[in-house]
Amino acid sequence: MEFAFVDCHCHISAREFEEDLEDVIQRTTEAGVKTLVAVTEEVREFDRVLQLQDRYPDLVAPCFGVHPLQGGGGPEQRSVKPQDLDAALPHFYKHRERLVAVGEIGLDFTPWCAPTQQDRDDQMNVFVKQLDIAKELELPVNVHSRSAAKVTIVTMREQGISRALLHNFAGKPSVALEGVKAGYLFSFPPAVCRNQQRDKLIRKIPLEHICLETDSPALGLDKHARNEPGSIVLSCRHIADVKGLSPQTVQLVTAQNALRLFPKVNQLQRGGF
Repeated sequence: MEFAFVDCHCHISAREFEEDLEDVIQRTTEAGVKTLVAVTEEVREFDRVLQLQDRYPDLVAPCFGVHPLQGGGGPEQRSVKPQDLDAALPHFYKHRERLVAVGEIGLDFTPWCAPTQQDRDDQMNVFVKQLDIAKELELPVNVHSRSAAKVTIVTMREQGISRALLHNFAGKPSVALEGVKAGYLFSFPPAVCRNQQRDKLIRKIPLEHICLETDSPALGLDKHARNEPGSIVLSCRHIADVKGLSPQTVQLVTAQNALRLFPKVNQLQRGGF
């Protein structure tokens, strides 16, 4: 395969994929996806991601992380608490050799998700502790930053983080450029195809700092339908259109960016890139 996609942020362990996973994986590989950087949101997902790596060792690259919001997207959703991370801590160290990054971690200061200062303080506590783990394990971070773009980047810079992916970034271009200065990368899912406001951001960020993602099963072209890793081709085409480049160029450069950010991918996969 001359070019291959790296999906830098997806939830392949999500229950939405359980019933037809084999079909999803087949469509993924047929679309030219070589690597799924598989993030987690809660400790209960950790084993599932490792099982998927065992099943698809040339495709699934595991991450462990505790998301700033817990309980999924339903009515039980709440802001993360320090004890949520406590339960996860031993797993980071036990499986350190199998992880390509720490994620999905970050901050979500959306008012209805984190209505109190205590919520935001708890999120920051959990975020900083996981940044420390990433530094200790010499791993990059895979980061969520909703309604908190500037504080997320400032915090990572203050904590000495040099390798980070800001997924589905929606902050101001000026804030993104602060991340670019710090060496961070930014990834965009197929949902950007229906969001013209994001085009300005994509134009401003150099291609050498862009990666592709799907965030599947969320953030697809149709907000009411399940998204799959194979739809990464839509992100690629849209970024190419916005930047006036060929899709092949975007595919190649973003894959190179991803492997620079996640160097353990090649160590874990038998065939390499």
